[in-house]
Amino acid sequence: MKTYTLEEVGQHDSKKNRIWVTYGQGVYDITEFIDKHPGGPSKIMMGAGGSIEPFWTVFANHNTPEIHSLLESMRIGNISEEDAESNKSDLYDPYATEPTRHKALIINGSKPFCAEPSSQLLVESFLTPVQFFYVRNHLPVPQIDIKDYTLELAIEGTTKKTLDFKGITKYKKKTITAAVMCGGNRRSEMSKVKKLKGINWNVGAVGNATWTGIPLCDILKDLGINEDAFGHVQFEGYDMDPSGTSYATSIPISKAMDPRCDVILAYEMNGEPLSRDHGFPIRVIVPGVVGARNVKWLSKINVSKDESQSQWQQGDYKGFSPSTDWDNVDFSKSPAIQEMPVVSAICEPQNSDLVEIKNGKIRVKGYAWSGGGRKVIRVDVTNDKGKTWHTANLMEDLKAKEGRHWSWTLWDVELPVDKNSNEVEIWAKAVDSAYNVQPENFTHIYNIRGLLCNAYHKIKVQLNLN
Repeated sequence: MKTYTLEEVGQHDSKKNRIWVTYGQGVYDITEFIDKHPGGPSKIMMGAGGSIEPFWTVFANHNTPEIHSLLESMRIGNISEEDAESNKSDLYDPYATEPTRHKALIINGSKPFCAEPSSQLLVESFLTPVQFFYVRNHLPVPQIDIKDYTLELAIEGTTKKTLDFKGITKYKKKTITAAVMCGGNRRSEMSKVKKLKGINWNVGAVGNATWTGIPLCDILKDLGINEDAFGHVQFEGYDMDPSGTSYATSIPISKAMDPRCDVILAYEMNGEPLSRDHGFPIRVIVPGVVGARNVKWLSKINVSKDESQSQWQQGDYKGFSPSTDWDNVDFSKSPAIQEMPVVSAICEPQNSDLVEIKNGKIRVKGYAWSGGGRKVIRVDVTNDKGKTWHTANLMEDLKAKEGRHWSWTLWDVELPVDKNSNEVEIWAKAVDSAYNVQPENFTHIYNIRGLLCNAYHKIKVQLNLN
């Protein structure tokens, strides 16, 4: 293969209308791959004409044999060993100051950090302890000194007001109990239908907590916002990629302005100041909505006629037909996920466990939740593939108001089993107050990003017949 200089790599785009990058000593022509990049064209173009190693230090989930193999398929040459070492000398570790996490968390990605508790630990308490609450970071955790913290309030990009932390806490505070769920929760099950791109979450990318903060609608009213003049409220975080682009998303202004939607700028979680992993000092909590909209480390609120144009709003967290693939997907044709569908999961026992039979029954526990404030009214469990269903006992937030059931519901059932069977398959499905019910299988709801994974939860356990 030909050897190139770094100058040749940087100039190639303008001369040949091709896009080159380097990684290690390799030179790669990524022109045909740009539009297929799962993170969006703008992300991969940040590395055009130079080394992608600084970006892969931040987005370390690229460091897999599959992705390295894909990169190698685009290799056209090399740079010298000296030039490769020069690229490495500029690297730094943006994750060097990450917070300490509890060892009980199951790590699904280290850079950025993504982890969940075991399913059994998840349903030990109605409120999820902070140290066991799932963590879904998209970028390195920022270091923020509360004395220097500011929140920018803008209309169509023009700053109208800036608040420090004390200025925010002067507003009348509100406490809500709400579950937050990642859009890819239970992706590991959908991936069995067909290969997926995304974090391999089990059932633990969800948690339930009390959140204390300031109603967003009060802050917007202080800005003199007329709901009819705008369409969306955009949020940006202090977490940034190497180009200085912040994590950002948006929600409809109708939700942001409605006091019954309980959108808050939270500064406490379970009665304590937010931890760094969960958005210290301020994060948005949008109850009943996919976790991706609950922006952490909030730096800016922008009221606009338009949705956020960020990758996480326009090029991700959207659902598609099972027949859509990476060759024919058009993200502009699908709306961004907001309210989540009804879902449940079996948390105890876990798949393949050996379970004791007591009085001809086994105890099964789990959680259920529905987006949009819809109440879970029933959880049905079967061990004979739907011939007989058993209705579970529910533990819910009894203080929740109609249409504002933001919290999850825990459930348990004493399930009769055949004492002569060595193995039993258990299914669970939830029904919400709109009589939405989970679909039976993942085949018919498969989508290329592995989102909205709400088919029946199914596990197989071994029975202890002694």
